Amino acid sequence: MGNLKLKGKDILKLGYPNNQSVNVALEVMKRNFATKNIHYVKSLLKEILIHPEQFEKDLTFGQIAETLLSSKKTEKRMLNSQRANFQIFGNNISEEAKNQLYTALKLPVSVQGALMPDAHSGYGLPIGGVLAVENAVIPYGVGMDIGCRMSLSILDTPVSYLNGARDKYEKALAEHTKFGMYETHKSHIDHEIFDRDTFDLIPILRRLKGKAIKQMGSSGGGNHFVEFGEVEITEEDEQIGLPKGKYLGILSHSGSRGLGAEIAQYYSRVAVEQCPLPKEAQQFAWLDLSTHLGLEYWTAMNLAGDYASACHDDIHRRLVKAVGGRVKARIENHHNFAWKETHNGKEVIVHRKGATPANENELGMIPGSMTAKGFIVRGKGNPDSLNSASHGAGRAHSRGECRSLFTQNDIKKELKLKDVTLMGGNTEEAPMAYKDIYEVMNAQSELVDILGTFQPRIVRMDR
Repeated sequence: MGNLKLKGKDILKLGYPNNQSVNVALEVMKRNFATKNIHYVKSLLKEILIHPEQFEKDLTFGQIAETLLSSKKTEKRMLNSQRANFQIFGNNISEEAKNQLYTALKLPVSVQGALMPDAHSGYGLPIGGVLAVENAVIPYGVGMDIGCRMSLSILDTPVSYLNGARDKYEKALAEHTKFGMYETHKSHIDHEIFDRDTFDLIPILRRLKGKAIKQMGSSGGGNHFVEFGEVEITEEDEQIGLPKGKYLGILSHSGSRGLGAEIAQYYSRVAVEQCPLPKEAQQFAWLDLSTHLGLEYWTAMNLAGDYASACHDDIHRRLVKAVGGRVKARIENHHNFAWKETHNGKEVIVHRKGATPANENELGMIPGSMTAKGFIVRGKGNPDSLNSASHGAGRAHSRGECRSLFTQNDIKKELKLKDVTLMGGNTEEAPMAYKDIYEVMNAQSELVDILGTFQPRIVRMDR
């Protein structure tokens, strides 16, 4: 923690009450002022003690002020006996995923929920789960990969180039995309996101800034990908601004990398300490948005979402530079996030974990698998789904099941059948691991209109 020789008894001598405020003050000062003179640190603590209300909204000292102003004990929250209203879209959804949503719907802060047709069980809220709550945010309801998103660039390059110059496109993916925990680009652009003072205001973000710079423009492991493929526009939409026809496209799926993962881990742990719940609901521990910690997580989550978007911009910029052509349209949407929205005349926080925002006329991209078509969609703003849709086809088999069910040979056969080149990937992401995307799309015809498709041709994933 550095060289600061501050002890609990020093803080008590300043006049702090003998309660949680001493531990909080000790942690905050050691975290932020490890190299500062102890007399300077004590003078700051004295000032906060005298006027805590002046520091309540301060991102560094707010937590100390809040603890001083609040003498409430952390009491265990009980679940409601009744579930909040919900709707389930689609039939092919496991009981485990449904039960995870049912538990979330009994939280005292829950207002409404929904399950998308690609839903399957996850940690806390199921993947494909949507949950609206009052004035609170649930770190595990957002998920580990904050702001994970799909991004599609449609180019003016003739689609025939994908076959005619396949080697060129494979080479671009091999040289200009990076995956997993250890691959990073040698050179980096100066992105405006790193100039934001948010990185300096919150200690965990200050610590993670170097990692975020290093991982810029890279993709995660697992089901994250970057693909070249055939876009077909089947319905004209003025937001896309392209006539019907076929185009060459770049589609990427990735999130906020180590930055988002560490924010999620830290605040999930903090939420559990702040919000004790019965064992079956502990992963739904929330942070009240009226508190310093709630505000801190909300700020960090939004930064991670913007960082994920910046990563996609960088991925697409590098590939377009390598293969040529101009971007005629861009469609992107994120999941694993929480939004402030108004539903039924009330402001709520809507968590979409592996679910896509589908507000009226909002564009989105819902992929299938490494061989199946994905769909360009326009939201219908259906209130029963809290204006949401699926974020993909959804898993039919867990990663563990895939390792025993499928072989590399099975994948090769499927790739050959669909004329898809795969770079990297493993049996956990086999095309057969996923639900039938056509069934999933049929189950959400009330949620989105289909404007076009994306057929993968050259797919790059982590090895």
